[in-house]
Amino acid sequence: MSHLDLPIPLADAKSARLIFLGTKDFALPAFEYLCDHGWQILGLITQPDRPQGRKQLLIPSKIKVAAESRGIPVYQPEDLNSSEGIALLSAISPHLLVTVAYGQILKPHILEIPPFGGVNLHGSLLPKYRGAAPVARAMEQGEIETGVTVIQMSPQVDAGGMLATADTPIGADETAGTLEARLALIGAPVLANSIKGYLEGSISPSHQDKLLATRAPKLSKEKSSIDWSAPAFKVDRFIRAMNPWPLARSHFLGQDSTKPLSVVIHHSNLSTDTTTHNATPGDVISIAKDSFEVSCGDGRCISVKLIQTDGRNVLSAGDWIRGVRLQAGDRFLSHGVEI
Repeated sequence: MSHLDLPIPLADAKSARLIFLGTKDFALPAFEYLCDHGWQILGLITQPDRPQGRKQLLIPSKIKVAAESRGIPVYQPEDLNSSEGIALLSAISPHLLVTVAYGQILKPHILEIPPFGGVNLHGSLLPKYRGAAPVARAMEQGEIETGVTVIQMSPQVDAGGMLATADTPIGADETAGTLEARLALIGAPVLANSIKGYLEGSISPSHQDKLLATRAPKLSKEKSSIDWSAPAFKVDRFIRAMNPWPLARSHFLGQDSTKPLSVVIHHSNLSTDTTTHNATPGDVISIAKDSFEVSCGDGRCISVKLIQTDGRNVLSAGDWIRGVRLQAGDRFLSHGVEI
């Protein structure tokens, strides 16, 4: 649907019948903001509960709990694009679908059911970082700022007309998780204001420049290994981008060890020491009380703050140093490096 296809604008946007589609934590602030500011949410559509943890218990998402506590009906179709989804939306007859981190791509026949189609809150400054992991990929690629974009939904993923944007700098100590939580709060009022303007006809979608589009593919454990041969600023960004999932992985080999330990580095910073070291990437250069520094491909170092040996608890760097009796000259290995 283009803005030329829209029905006659509403005199009062808050008279609109909305269906909210969201699953991940990123969606919760927007959902609660709309509920708390007088919008008519007829139902929440969210992904089915999935087994989680070692016990594989079915744990409801936070947004599902929030909806149930407010008395808002919750629907969890396995596939919203199916005949079941068509029947559900047709019966509710919403004016607009509002999607935030829902987890399914909506096909044209679904977007055509509401007269105003759908709008989506996305965690990047589009057209950059279209896809499943915009926050982590922006951080991984070394962006100094990012933001949120509200778009009119289209069959092509994250390619619809833009209704509003809001930008923010990326902090030097942020992880993808903390940045995403901050973007969710920034995006909630932006989304609400965009919906109002869109339904009342005061905001029209503006086209994205497809020549500037970049992708933000899904994260995976298989591609979460640290490449210590990369420059230090990239290693640091990668570690923080992989937090909270899938987390940045490496292998640790002490000088007195015969078998490497599989480890996960949760948090780091770029070292304030600007000295260039002539060391093998991955070598432990120096050890302090509550951190240690590891050499990277450009001779600069990162300072490790939180680390975990697989199967054990997450530890501060200081506690981990004492536990493994870390020494200068111990090594962290990139994936595929021969031992």
